[in-house]
Amino acid sequence: MVIRAIRGAIQLDVDEREHLLKLTAELLAKMLHSNNLHTDQLVSILFTATPDITSEFPALAARELGLGDVPLLCFVEMNVKGALPRVVRVMINAEVDTPRSEIQHVYLRGAAALRLDIAQ
Repeated sequence: MVIRAIRGAIQLDVDEREHLLKLTAELLAKMLHSNNLHTDQLVSILFTATPDITSEFPALAARELGLGDVPLLCFVEMNVKGALPRVVRVMINAEVDTPRSEIQHVYLRGAAALRLDIAQ
């Protein structure tokens, strides 16, 4: 087993607590499913949110999905002029046998524009 980093992002329509939690949970579920991950494989999950997201911590969505025993940490994304607004980014660190080239990174909704080369 090796530790692999799995990236994902989703763009919110609005900065509202329930919307943030719903879309972050959608992103996490898709990332876990696409990579056949089980919770015992998770090492940690890092979240970033653009500075215009202030309604809630994205990590709460992971706790509500039952991932409360996984170390979770939230950060504010750099405030770069012209950057895509209302984006939650996720990096899951997991123990897997999957080769790096087969890891499925997940970019949903408007965040697909961030990585058109790998967006699903």
